[in-house]
Amino acid sequence: MKFFTASAVLILSCHGDLSAKQINFSKKTVDNTVQFNYQWRDQNKENQSLNFSINKALLFDRFRNFKTYSNTHAKRYIDQGIKKSLSKQNIPGVHVSFSGTGGETHIKLSSQDQKTLTQAFQHIDKLEDDLMLEYLNSNFYKQFISYDNSLAIKPDHVRFAKESVADFKPLKPLILAQASIQNIRKVSNYVLGFVQSIPYSTLESRVTSTGAGFSPPLRMLWENQGDCDSKVTLTATIFRSLMPRIKMMLVFIDNHALLAINIPAEGDELTIDVDGISYVLVEPTGPAMMSVGETSAESEFAIRNGRYYAEAFFSQAKK
Repeated sequence: MKFFTASAVLILSCHGDLSAKQINFSKKTVDNTVQFNYQWRDQNKENQSLNFSINKALLFDRFRNFKTYSNTHAKRYIDQGIKKSLSKQNIPGVHVSFSGTGGETHIKLSSQDQKTLTQAFQHIDKLEDDLMLEYLNSNFYKQFISYDNSLAIKPDHVRFAKESVADFKPLKPLILAQASIQNIRKVSNYVLGFVQSIPYSTLESRVTSTGAGFSPPLRMLWENQGDCDSKVTLTATIFRSLMPRIKMMLVFIDNHALLAINIPAEGDELTIDVDGISYVLVEPTGPAMMSVGETSAESEFAIRNGRYYAEAFFSQAKK
């Protein structure tokens, strides 16, 4: 049977210089909530702050079962699913037998008719594909085709963002008290400064890390650190809670991730066009403090050369 090997897994990381400044971070548990207190220096070198509380149960229960992707666990899930399916419903004209030890399952098919045998293999291939997608979905991962047409597996960043938006609704009035929603760039830069100033974390090898470095939004707040895909997901989540209808794209390049938002470009700001819609790029990662429309030289090179994969994050609610 065909199966995705560890080399097919791609998780993305990022870079930055040392210019961001988180002045202070603290958290403490009060009754059933955790109080977070942040202070940072923004893109204009002005001090900013954000203080909020999150329900403790929500903080620790959300995505608590998310774990590093395991090729071995995925294969075992698929093998068990195929065995269960074939045990419940035989393939007419085909003899099926199972063997294997130590978690390895081998399936042997035999038939007196070659056409029937070929169709049986096609049936199992389809079943394997369906079970793989089922496994990935249940574990918050997804397959995607990268810019070089290779098939890879990564955390489902858009799904994490979508399912986290409600958790960040309490932050909306607090952020808007600092930056008016009438000015998209002002509120976006406030959020960018907040996320960029959160300490950056990386991994020894993102190609083989299989999701080990990714933290869902609430977990990233608790840990007060995050890699680029964690920071992009957190930023997209907050943007969506503040601006429910704005179109966004999560943009992945080699060893880095960005966000792109559908607002008018100013000056020579770098944009991407997807399905006739233009998006201005933003760099949530830090530690470099960058405003909307500012990108690193590395990001600009990748974008201009088409070496990126963009994933849509549109609001499904029309209110």
